[in-house]
Amino acid sequence: MLIETLKRHWWVPVIRGIAAIVFGVIAFAYPGLTVAVLVLLFGAWVLVDGIFRVIGAIGHRASDKEWGFDLIIGIVGIIIGFLTFHAPQITALALIIYIAAWALMIGATEIALAIKLRREIKGEWFLILMGLVSIVFAVMLLWNPAVGAAALIWIMAWYAVILGVLGIIFGFRLRSLPTFAAP
Repeated sequence: MLIETLKRHWWVPVIRGIAAIVFGVIAFAYPGLTVAVLVLLFGAWVLVDGIFRVIGAIGHRASDKEWGFDLIIGIVGIIIGFLTFHAPQITALALIIYIAAWALMIGATEIALAIKLRREIKGEWFLILMGLVSIVFAVMLLWNPAVGAAALIWIMAWYAVILGVLGIIFGFRLRSLPTFAAP
């Protein structure tokens, strides 16, 4: 049962949320970061998120027929993370496209999971909200890709903190769910 697997791995969205908040706070505290450092910080965040998504997908493979999609999203995150480390001199435009593509995938995944879980869990709106925040973030980045580096840092910082808080809340809500008996 998918909900039982999610409940067992409640700590995954909490750790992902903490990583997002740490990234956001660093971006707020040091808005003058160079684009190269921002790329490396983003790469680290996406890499950690991708690793935990892969772990979650592998953990869900017995109970979720669609675990492969989550695995692909995690692998893409890991690849994007490694790409940022391999080529930190990428242009700001390429970084914006990487970030927007990643956020769109995350948003779609979160909303799809919320729809799938709507009969099994109360509070699925946290996942929908997380998905919508990711999609709005991606649209904002793609709307004006020539946005300045400082504005990008602030947008990314707010996005990371909001997504991180929602992820932590969702993880603890999963933890507090009652245990279901096997049918």
